[in-house]
Amino acid sequence: MSHVPHELTEEFPGKADAIHKLRGQNAHFARLAEEYHEINRTIHRMEANVEPVDDFTVEEFKKRRLKLIDELSGMLQDV
Repeated sequence: MSHVPHELTEEFPGKADAIHKLRGQNAHFARLAEEYHEINRTIHRMEANVEPVDDFTVEEFKKRRLKLIDELSGMLQDV
């Protein structure tokens, strides 16, 4: 486990301006980005044992995070 948060701007290097723009202009993108942020922070707390859980739960959250990354990536392609 890495114990390192995966911020959206780290997942999409060079797209910080587009992320900021979409957060302000697209309510759906903003909601997904916020959900990503919340899930990402939860995973970080789980991996750091601040909120200990079983491995299955961590993996389920990681799958949700990947799904959000895919959706956000598609939206960033259009910018």
